[in-house]
Amino acid sequence: MIIAVLCVALLGFLVIGLGFVVSMTRGSTKTMYGYNIDPADRLYKAVRAHGNTTEYVPMIAVLILTLGMLNPAPWMMWCMGLVTLSRYIFVFGIVLPPTMAQPSKLRFIGSLGTYLFGIALCIALLMKVYPALMALQQAQ
Repeated sequence: MIIAVLCVALLGFLVIGLGFVVSMTRGSTKTMYGYNIDPADRLYKAVRAHGNTTEYVPMIAVLILTLGMLNPAPWMMWCMGLVTLSRYIFVFGIVLPPTMAQPSKLRFIGSLGTYLFGIALCIALLMKVYPALMALQQAQ
């Protein structure tokens, strides 16, 4: 469970940290609402990084915590850590390049890792509940 809680804490720091970056960037650019849709604009990149993170992190956190309560196998804990790392890599792939208009290797690796390890967590959770479902079916 320690790995699960650590991963969720790191994901929480990512969401809250990106929210703080958006707020600070709004203050420094004197942009109180909206943003300039320019792939090179630092506020736009921060908003997109935060928005994308808030789309994925809640479900990932639920998967990680639920699986963490079910005595996960070592490969499942590796998936928890790697999906968390993938989210950070994705964010770096948005905010570090000069523009989002060009493909980014970091963004690609972060996306791919999010999908692969996120799906692996879904499969792992199904593997954990499958025996209980079969037992229920046999009891009927």
